[in-house]
Amino acid sequence: VLAAWQRPYLNIFKHFRVEEWKRSAKEGDVAALTDTRLKGTIYRIRGSNPASSYLQLPRAGTQSLGLTGRYLYLLFRPLPCKHFLVHLDVTTEENQVVRISFSSLFKEFKSTATWLQFPFVCGAASEGTARRGGPGAAPADVRWTCLVLDLPSILALYLRRRYSHLRGVKLCCNLLVKNLCTSNLLFEPGVTLAEARLGDLSCRGVVPMPRELAFPVPKGEKWHNLYDYIRY
Repeated sequence: VLAAWQRPYLNIFKHFRVEEWKRSAKEGDVAALTDTRLKGTIYRIRGSNPASSYLQLPRAGTQSLGLTGRYLYLLFRPLPCKHFLVHLDVTTEENQVVRISFSSLFKEFKSTATWLQFPFVCGAASEGTARRGGPGAAPADVRWTCLVLDLPSILALYLRRRYSHLRGVKLCCNLLVKNLCTSNLLFEPGVTLAEARLGDLSCRGVVPMPRELAFPVPKGEKWHNLYDYIRY
C-alpha cells in the first residue's frame, strides 16, 4: 500500500531537496543549470569515469529512501558521444538489496542474485543515424528521455523476488537529469488532462504526466516527435 505522503506520486528531487545537498550527495563534476527549453533546473553530471562523478540519494549508503511506488520515472538525457551509468538499489520483501543498473557501457544483459545489468541503447532524433541495434556511446542528437521502470515486474521476471521499496539511486556520469519520481500510476506522456477526460482514459489506467514532471511541448508540436519514452 502506498503511504499517503507518496501519493499520487513523489517528486524525489523536490521532496529530498536535492539542491541543498543535505539529504543527497554529489561527487566530482555535478552542476545545477537552468535549462530554458525545459523551463527549469536540470543537473549535469559529467566526468571521465562513472565512479568519479555522481549524484546520490540518500546521502549515506546506510539510509534508505523507502519509496514503495511501483513505477520509477527518470527524466534524463545522456550527454552526446559519451557513456553513462545509472544504479538503482531496491530492497526485496526478504530484505535482500538488489542493484539494478542501466548503462550504455554494458554490451549485454547480465544477472546475479544481487545485480541486474541492462545495456541501454540510446535513441537518436533522426532515425537515419540511429543505432538502435546495439549499445554504445550516445549519438550527437540524443533526445531527452522519459525512462519508466516497473520495479516489481523487473524483480519478479529476472530474480523471482518480491519488491518492497526503492532504497537508493546513484546517477553517474555522463548525463543531464531533470527529475526522478515514483508512483503507482502509469503516466502517459503527450496526453493532456482534457484528452484523458474526454477519452475516459483513466478507466484504462492512462494518466497524464503531472505538470512538474512533464517535458514542455511547444504549440503545434507532438511530444513523441521531440522526446523518447522507454518502458521496462
